Amino acid sequence: MKVKITALPLVYLTFSALLLTSYGQNNTSGLYLVRQNGKWGYIDKAGNLVIKPQFDNAEDFAEGLAAIRLGRKSGYIDKTGKIIIRPMFDVASEFSKGMAGVVINGRVGFINKIGKFVIRPQFEWRGFSGFGDEGLAMISISGKYGYIDTTGRIIIKPLYSMTRSWSEELLPVVIGDKWFYINRAGEIAIKPAFDDAGPFSEGLAAAEIGSKWGYIDKAGDIIISPQFNRALGFSEGLAAVELGGKWGYINRQGKIVIDLQFDNAWDFINGLAPVVLEAVHQYVDPERTGIVHVGNRWAYIDKTGKEILKVDALIDRVGDFNNGLARVEFKDKRIGYIDKSGKYIWEPTR
Repeated sequence: MKVKITALPLVYLTFSALLLTSYGQNNTSGLYLVRQNGKWGYIDKAGNLVIKPQFDNAEDFAEGLAAIRLGRKSGYIDKTGKIIIRPMFDVASEFSKGMAGVVINGRVGFINKIGKFVIRPQFEWRGFSGFGDEGLAMISISGKYGYIDTTGRIIIKPLYSMTRSWSEELLPVVIGDKWFYINRAGEIAIKPAFDDAGPFSEGLAAAEIGSKWGYIDKAGDIIISPQFNRALGFSEGLAAVELGGKWGYINRQGKIVIDLQFDNAWDFINGLAPVVLEAVHQYVDPERTGIVHVGNRWAYIDKTGKEILKVDALIDRVGDFNNGLARVEFKDKRIGYIDKSGKYIWEPTR
């Protein structure tokens, strides 16, 4: 299970920050976030409003509850829209393993599903995560990151200036200027050798050596030589890579199997990957003294590189298809949902 990281900008950088954010693959609730007249609510798969837009901010449901914001405080609702934990927190994150990280009075603690603190607020609000499959959550003490278990006991001492996310029982971390990997006991599993490093997926991890990205195995051996400007993890046997400003896909042998042709690319999920066909810019004034990004022309491709669906609009970001729907976001903050034919199930609103 993937867990979200809550953090201040530039303090805790996730590997996915290399690309446009993709939405939706973690939402299994059957409810989808919408915004209407500046308020957030939820629709079902058919596009019917289930919880009317009324919140100043809201998150996807996880373990039956969703974090919402009213005014300056956050709490939790159930799938009927009933407030289960009253808004009292400065920040509220999603539930995982029956617990959620929250911020109150500038400190991070963890609550249960009735809103009771099971780990008292004591950690710094620099960055924290929920509890993942490994049973650990990231916390910050004295400006460094470590991990606790569900009792609040420190399992991995806060030694690291940055970390990424756990995957396949290993965690990329950095002390000084070199990245390396540790296991759940905090022991070094792959020694410091990398200028940057991503999580493992399908037995391989993207790693940067001397400004180029390649792939290593769990022994730390280089499997695909560093040659790419940017690289993502493997998903369904393929990985997105970039050279010369264009993205394509390689297989596990490092062979390019979908040509470098996209302005951006993302992971394959259930056989489809969102890609940017063109990042569109326009001049900001008649004198043409500057340009601004106005949106992207997106498509979904299959694992042969064939366009399955071309999104008919200039859209800032798109998500993976989740139970048949994908979220699309525009530069002007409108949000909509399309089905696999490209039809809007929820017309974009803000």
